[in-house]
Amino acid sequence: MTEQVTWRQAVAGAARVLADAGVPSPQVDARLLAEHVLGAPLVHAPAVPGPEHLARYAALVERRARREPLQHLTGTMAFRHLTLHAGPGAFVTRPETEVVAGAAIDATREIAGAGRAPLVVDLCSGSGAIALAVATEVPAAVVHAVELSEAALALARRNVAEHAPHVRLHAGDAATALPELDGTVDVVVSNPPYIPPDAVPIDPEVRDHDPDLALYGGGADGLDVPRAVVTAAGRLLAPGGRFVMEHAELQAEAAAEMLTRAGFTGVWTGRDLSGRPRFVTATR
Repeated sequence: MTEQVTWRQAVAGAARVLADAGVPSPQVDARLLAEHVLGAPLVHAPAVPGPEHLARYAALVERRARREPLQHLTGTMAFRHLTLHAGPGAFVTRPETEVVAGAAIDATREIAGAGRAPLVVDLCSGSGAIALAVATEVPAAVVHAVELSEAALALARRNVAEHAPHVRLHAGDAATALPELDGTVDVVVSNPPYIPPDAVPIDPEVRDHDPDLALYGGGADGLDVPRAVVTAAGRLLAPGGRFVMEHAELQAEAAAEMLTRAGFTGVWTGRDLSGRPRFVTATR
């Protein structure tokens, strides 16, 4: 008689497989994949998985072992208090971007606290994560989100429809977007592509699955797109408006310098949860 495999044994075995494949968080991923198959927390699962569940779980673990992103397998990704749709063709959100969103939210709350509806623009919005964080955490804000990639826009539409239908999505280039709002915006926030061409990411999940359009910023230093975003922010923002932009750790000095040259004041470099310089803020 064949001994039945329990969920606990299946998850432990999956974690070993993922660890051998170099997955950074094998135990967590093994559990999350099991809960995705079940559609419920493991604590509510029957002790022994059915054969269909077990086969589906094994297939997902195999794909994760090949370093397919967990978020592509589950179809979801966490961002601040939100659970967003995820999938190929759009950048998978990272914890450091939650801090960037937090800086934009703080600036937006200041304006809302003064008794008026803040006008916010998210450039290079991708899945809409930052725009949705602002819109849901500062309900008074009027939020516009701009994205060039049609695949990312399709995902953003799903996320906007589910979490904040009042967010206004725009297909287009961040450099030329929304001229009708020039000089009127209170907060511009952006997580643009900024990786230099010779700094190919090591992690297969990023290198092989995040779209190049969302990764590589253009130019030898990777800052062509960020420079265009800074220029766009300069024309969009009203006097006194706030700008927040993510960048790579080694680009902190260059990012601050480009803002100073563009006439921004109060240029300040912010740090992520691990203490690395990862974003810049400034006033128009």
